Amino acid sequence: MKALVLALSAALALALAACSTDRNRTSSSSGGTSNSSTSGIKGTAHDATLTTKVKSALAADVGLKTLTGISVDSEGSTVTLKGSVDTDANKRRAEQVARGVDGVSTVKNELTVEAKR
Repeated sequence: MKALVLALSAALALALAACSTDRNRTSSSSGGTSNSSTSGIKGTAHDATLTTKVKSALAADVGLKTLTGISVDSEGSTVTLKGSVDTDANKRRAEQVARGVDGVSTVKNELTVEAKR
């Protein structure tokens, strides 16, 4: 199961990086410099990789792997968690797991607690 999650996450990261490459080529051909396009590609690829690592860590955590309402986004070394969880303990745990991922320096925990119905 973990191998499947990691494989799918890696495929997603590569797909996102490929989309970014096309967008940056367009801006480069309309007057942007290739140097800024290259740094944009690297930044987007790094962000996608970090997002994938955090999602994989959350999926691997026994207490959190059944939660599907957590969305992860990253920019630089800052990760943002959004969505909803069922308890305050799971909200804190998700933040703790994200902070433990290599490359994460800041976690913005925007998760809301909503009791299961």
